[in-house]
Amino acid sequence: MILVTAANGNQGKRLIPRLVAAGGELRACVRSDESARALRAAGVSDVLLGDLSDPAVLARAVRGVETVYYVGPALHPDERATGFAAVDAAKRAGVTHFVFSSVLHAIITDLIQHEIKRDIEEYLVSSGLEFTILQPANYMLRHRLIPAFEDAAFRLSWSLDRYQSMVDVDDVAQVAATVLADPARHAGATYELVAPGRYTAYDLARVISGVTGREVAAEKIDAMVFLKASLGVENLHEVPYQAEVLRAISARYSSHDFIGNPNVLTWLLGRRPTTFEEFVRREFRAIQNQTE
Repeated sequence: MILVTAANGNQGKRLIPRLVAAGGELRACVRSDESARALRAAGVSDVLLGDLSDPAVLARAVRGVETVYYVGPALHPDERATGFAAVDAAKRAGVTHFVFSSVLHAIITDLIQHEIKRDIEEYLVSSGLEFTILQPANYMLRHRLIPAFEDAAFRLSWSLDRYQSMVDVDDVAQVAATVLADPARHAGATYELVAPGRYTAYDLARVISGVTGREVAAEKIDAMVFLKASLGVENLHEVPYQAEVLRAISARYSSHDFIGNPNVLTWLLGRRPTTFEEFVRREFRAIQNQTE
C-alpha cells in the first residue's frame, strides 16, 4: 500500500489520478471534508481525514503501508516536528520506503521553509529507512497567472530583476509516480526537479504577453499585502508564522537568484521538461475553454 499525504494539494491533485490509474492499494490523507470528497470522487476508497500532527492520526495513516509519499503541511509552524514524527511513525510501522517531497536548495538556511525541509531530509537520511528525496524548484501555478490573464499584470513580492528557475507541478507528479512505481530503483537518491530556463519577472511577463497577445507588465507587490489577500486575513498578528516565512522569501529572492539545472528532471521524465511558455499556453487555453 502507498500512503500519500496532502493528497488534494498542488501535487496530490495531479499525482492521485496517476496512482489510481496504475492500480494497487492507495491511502490518501487530507485535512478537510471537501478534500476527502474530492479524493473519493477521484477513485480513492481509503481516505483518512485528519491532521498528521495528531499522533493517533499519524499512526492510523502509516498502518499497513509499504511506501510513503510525504508532502509536509505548507506554512505550518509544526512542519518540522510533524515531519520528524512521520519518519518515526513510518519506521515503527515497518514502512519499507519513504519518499519525501522537499525543495530545491534545502541548504538555504535564511529561507525558513527550506531550513525545515533540510532538517527533515537529514532526519530521514539518518533514520535507517530506505528513502528518496525530491527537490522541486518553484512551482508553475495557474493562480499566479490569473492576474496576468485578467489584468495584464504579473505580480511578485520580491525583486523583479532576480532570476528564478521553475518547474511544472505535472512534471513533479509524473516523477513521483515513477518513483512510487519502482521505489527500489530510486533508493538513496536525491533528485533536483527543475525545468529549463532562468527568468526574471520581466522575462516571465514577456512570455505571458507572447501567449496572450496583449502587453503584460511585471509588478512588484508588497509581501504583506499579498499574504493578507492569499490567506484572507486583515491582521497579520493572526498569522505570525506565515508572515515571517513570507518576509524571509521576499528578502532572499530580492537579494539572490534561485536557479537550478534541468538535466536530472529530463532524465527522470524521459523527455524534455515542460517549459514556462508551454505551461502558460496550456493554462491560457484551459481558461479560454472554460469561458466558451
